[in-house]
Amino acid sequence: MIIAITSTDNNLEGTIDSRFGRCSFFAFYDTESSTTEFMVNPNKDCDEGAGPASVQFIASNDVKRVISGEFGMKIKSLFVELGIKASIEKDTTKKIKEIIESIKKE
Repeated sequence: MIIAITSTDNNLEGTIDSRFGRCSFFAFYDTESSTTEFMVNPNKDCDEGAGPASVQFIASNDVKRVISGEFGMKIKSLFVELGIKASIEKDTTKKIKEIIESIKKE
């Protein structure tokens, strides 16, 4: 399963980004291969519609779960429609590597 995590940086030392649609990067963690790939969020500088566009970007990368500091109401309903589980991580000081370690223990 591929899990997307919003990130402030393009490495495991980055912290979770509190913004979903306008996060700087997405960390794509593959639970089967235990690999992580970082991608720039192509929608971070959109004037409007960054959230829905980011949902489509996530879906196009076969993501089944996404973790962020926050999601808007419209975004949550889009995830439900697409069958993608959305999880909120309130501790925005948590590093990507710490979140991945938590996922491995689930």
